Amino acid sequence: MSELKITAAGSALVVMDFQIPIVERFAIGQDALLTATAGAIRAARQAGMRVLYVVVGFRPGFPEISPRNKSFSAVKEMGGLATDIHPHVAPAADDVIVTKRRVGAFLGTDLDMILRANDIDTLVLCGISTSGVVLSTVRYAADSDYRLVVLRDCCADTDAQTHTCLLERVFPRQATVIDSGEFIALLES
Repeated sequence: MSELKITAAGSALVVMDFQIPIVERFAIGQDALLTATAGAIRAARQAGMRVLYVVVGFRPGFPEISPRNKSFSAVKEMGGLATDIHPHVAPAADDVIVTKRRVGAFLGTDLDMILRANDIDTLVLCGISTSGVVLSTVRYAADSDYRLVVLRDCCADTDAQTHTCLLERVFPRQATVIDSGEFIALLES
């Protein structure tokens, strides 16, 4: 782990899909997840690192949702999804919030432009769910040549086996996977 270095100026903590209904429905171990994520956010801010939030949201009438999209068609049938971020990990006034309309944080959003405009080349990722937004974002960001860190204890999924497989076998091919405590220690050193 000693070779991993994170500089606040070139890095961003990206907090994905921590909306209240997503936390309540998909976050296994909700209290531990929120505590770890809040600690990572606090440490990032104290170090001067940019914190970005990604939420899933749609326009009135859901023009972005195709009937062929199995996941989001269900959201449309439910009447949408609240975009309020859980208060335990709430954004500060100067944090950027990016709204996405697909599973990953990049497709169809201005996230890449914001990162490049701020000379950010390292992304520290946390999100719900590991097999959804985190996986899609890791793949896209790796193909876009971002350096990636995934915070293991700041990710959650309803499928424990898939969650473990992604964190232990898949993500390490394209990202460094660490706990929030290791991330905090890196920022403090």
